[in-house]
Amino acid sequence: MSRDIPLEKIRNIGIAAHIDAGKTTTTERILFYSGRLHKLGEVHEGTATMDWMAQEQERGITITSAATTCMWRDARINIIDTPGHVDFTVEVERSMRILDGVVAIFCAKGGVEPQSETVWRQADRYHVPRIAYVNKMDIVGADFFNVLRQLREKLQARALPLQLPIGVEGNFSGVVDLIRQRAIIYEDDLGIRSREAEIPEAMREQAADFRERILETAAEYDDELMEKYFNGKMITAEECYRALRKATIHHALVPVFCGSSYRNKGVQPLLDAVVTLLPSPIDVGAVKGFDFKTGQEDFRLPSVDAPFSALIFKIMVDPFVGKLAFARIYSGRVKRGGVVFNAARKKRQRISRLLRMHANYREEVEEALAGDIIALAGPKEIGTGDTLCHLDKPIVLEAIQFPEPVISVAIEPKTKADQDKMSLSLQHLSEEDPTFHTHTDTETGQTIISGMGELHLEVIVDRLLREFKVQANVGKPQVAYKETIQGRARVEGRFIRQTGGRGQYGHVVIEVAPAEPGKGFIFSNEITGGAIPREFIPAVESGLREAMHNGILAGYPVVDVEVKLLDGSYHPVDSSELAFKIAASQALKKALAEAQPVLLEPIMKVEISVPEDYLGEVLGDFTARRGRIMGTDRKGQLHIIRGIAPLSGLFGYTTDLRSLTQGRGVFNMEFNRYDELPQNIAQKVITRSAIY
Repeated sequence: MSRDIPLEKIRNIGIAAHIDAGKTTTTERILFYSGRLHKLGEVHEGTATMDWMAQEQERGITITSAATTCMWRDARINIIDTPGHVDFTVEVERSMRILDGVVAIFCAKGGVEPQSETVWRQADRYHVPRIAYVNKMDIVGADFFNVLRQLREKLQARALPLQLPIGVEGNFSGVVDLIRQRAIIYEDDLGIRSREAEIPEAMREQAADFRERILETAAEYDDELMEKYFNGKMITAEECYRALRKATIHHALVPVFCGSSYRNKGVQPLLDAVVTLLPSPIDVGAVKGFDFKTGQEDFRLPSVDAPFSALIFKIMVDPFVGKLAFARIYSGRVKRGGVVFNAARKKRQRISRLLRMHANYREEVEEALAGDIIALAGPKEIGTGDTLCHLDKPIVLEAIQFPEPVISVAIEPKTKADQDKMSLSLQHLSEEDPTFHTHTDTETGQTIISGMGELHLEVIVDRLLREFKVQANVGKPQVAYKETIQGRARVEGRFIRQTGGRGQYGHVVIEVAPAEPGKGFIFSNEITGGAIPREFIPAVESGLREAMHNGILAGYPVVDVEVKLLDGSYHPVDSSELAFKIAASQALKKALAEAQPVLLEPIMKVEISVPEDYLGEVLGDFTARRGRIMGTDRKGQLHIIRGIAPLSGLFGYTTDLRSLTQGRGVFNMEFNRYDELPQNIAQKVITRSAIY
């Protein structure tokens, strides 16, 4: 593939929103109007192009981010459709890391919902410019201006509408283009035929007020326009868009559009906005990283002529191709059969195939260039967050941070043949999903799988049984507790063994103390005078890290502990790496016992929507689950309860809430933090783990 499209005409965008706001439906319409599809698929029928997994089609939700590409107004738009369910938020996280712009979709009735806030914060974290699209203007309860207010109040966004809806609910028929001061009326069910008309008489004054705000805002970001505006001169649509584009790219503004994707209204103007207002790779500028050898800050310019650099943001195991690595190419070019350097793994890797993805369909290409999002086949040892770069100009790009799993289940193969298959399948699944962890419980020998929520693990198990053909028994979900300490302790660890001939000798003195929440394990070597030879220090650290995997209270992983190696001794003949590793492990176990160990539990942020009639019962039930109410709001006939609660009290809450509210209550939750488990409950957890 040669660069037939200049870099300034490339748009790498994501479609992100709360579950059921219409992300996949909007993407389906974009592909239809751009000519990529010739027949519309529907999410509720299981025929949407981007929801290609069997689990997505059955549940009517997006589970994994899917990549596709299309052309619009001589620009190439690379699109990533992301999930809206909080259990699959990792897919949004890694997509945000490599995107240049985002279309954030909001339901005209639901407004800014919990997962909307989560994806908005993710976009903030990676400094991704965005435009907002208020979807479902045709449904009962749609309120464009209420969503605008929520964008400003809940997300602190400077939301500027560039369109107004014509009609609402069943009467929604088109949009007013405020910059060009024209109405766009849709005349057929597919949204292909539309006509421009005068703005309806009843809307003219309102449209004029909003247009004046647009001109004021545009003038703020362009000195030439400012002069024109104050002198009363006419400002053209092109001049206005140029200034708004600059403000959008610099995160000073969020342009807002509206429509009904399901009814095929408003999608083409949204595509125009993607091309007109969102940045190209050139607008985003150089990607930052670190020099592979010196660790000094380095960068790569978005240019085909710069040294090659790319970030792997997703791994997928394809039954026909094998492992596929999705990459965003930031600079340079890569050819099929070319050799690149994997800076994370410090090895050369050959790219056997380059594939442009369209959901689960593949188009083979000879070459990929800066600005492309591509799938690579060939490297076997490759993972999410790896940097691929030029052999002679290595660079390490900033990796992606992923949250820790909060829920676990035990899984056992039914036969010996399934045992081998299960191990390989779990390895493939954990390579694909960095928030899915698997380990073997040393006490029971069981395989434990951990994820971000009940639905996450349900989908993983479903894939294991159906896709990988593994027969297995699955236990009930369990909370992923952790252990930490609240005090300090200084202890010695000795490992001495004499068995005739050469023995084993290791001796360490360590001090443990609590670390800041989220810091994990911090190790520092404060040995002076060579009390322990330098070659044994890595073995000491390794022993400490291994001992952190199983705490002394109930065998859960230990987190947020700082360990200092203060002193020790060695034997010139008997000392070995193994001896120091065992001595360090024993010392840490002893230190944890003396440093006031406590259990930690995951706390979830919860938002519950219930009709007023059931408010009292739901509040009482929520507090009985050790929930804490943080506030309540009213949205029409519904009360919105915001609070926090431990994950252990929320298992099966969807069913219980439906029972309490005759099926009318819904809730969302996302991980918030780890907190100390109350002593009485901690004792039950410790007792239960001792029994098992």
